[in-house]
Amino acid sequence: MESLEDGAAGVPARSPGWLRACLGGALMGLANLVPGISGGTMLLATGVYTAFVDAIAQLTTLRIRLAPLQVLGAIAGTAGLAILLLAGPTRTLVVEQRWIMYSLFIGLTLGGVPIVWRMARPPRVSFFVGSAAAFAVMVWMALASPPGNEAGSSTTGLFFAGVAGASAMILPGVSGGYLLLLLGQYVPILGAVDQLKQAVLGLGQGTLDTGLLLEALAVVIPVGIGVVIGVIGVSNAIRWLLARYAGPTLGVLMGLLVGAVVGLWPFQEGVPPRAGEVIKGRVVSEATIASIEPKDWNVARFSPTGGQVAGAIALTLAGYALTRTLDRFGAVD
Repeated sequence: MESLEDGAAGVPARSPGWLRACLGGALMGLANLVPGISGGTMLLATGVYTAFVDAIAQLTTLRIRLAPLQVLGAIAGTAGLAILLLAGPTRTLVVEQRWIMYSLFIGLTLGGVPIVWRMARPPRVSFFVGSAAAFAVMVWMALASPPGNEAGSSTTGLFFAGVAGASAMILPGVSGGYLLLLLGQYVPILGAVDQLKQAVLGLGQGTLDTGLLLEALAVVIPVGIGVVIGVIGVSNAIRWLLARYAGPTLGVLMGLLVGAVVGLWPFQEGVPPRAGEVIKGRVVSEATIASIEPKDWNVARFSPTGGQVAGAIALTLAGYALTRTLDRFGAVD
């Protein structure tokens, strides 16, 4: 297995510690529940990113070893457990106390900067060029407005949406939900998942709706194929790039990591929708306002109080300290 310091050079070293792998997986799961946050960012911030990518790459090329499988199992298992157990509380906190949660995530994210910097030493010009380019992309994504109309949900479009969503799981700083929204596939995919759930519940009650099931599968299957191909392709691509072009690749990862903070400005809050606004790619009407949940409201920035500013700074420092502490002790647990 490759460590963070040695992974880019391809020098075999010890696996990351169990504490680090489990916390990285848990934070990855939580990140997938929070709009605008990437699971890859959390893996990078906790120092298990290259181990995760390497484990997937080895598994897909059938070069299977026990240590990578254990790392992959720990990350995937804790991510799934975090999603299962904490989905409700996390979404509630993000909706009702967004500035608190985002401040904490900013600290956790920035805690990964020294890790990537250590991997890149000594940094070369290509590192800084890659960082600047990736940072610019992240700023553009944070400031750009999502399109107002849903794209057509063709099989090809759904497949590439799955690839994009999976890529966002692997690439630090890139939110899968945000990419799906940009592609105009966010609502169709979520709707298909809900239809599939209803069909399965109907099967359990002996009232299977075959038409509903087939309609859902027509969306879920191409998306699922895209997700599998995306995870395999991106993981192997990043592993190959780290081995051959470590400098610019690590620069891009650094830019994605730092740029992710731009979209996490904490002092913003949900705004009740009005007719004519666009939410999740659909125009709100008077008839649909009441059905829109607070978690789906558009957000707007607000002027914080002195206490909120102090609290945000304290939470950011706490998140940063947690990541740095984990970096110091996670490898020896």
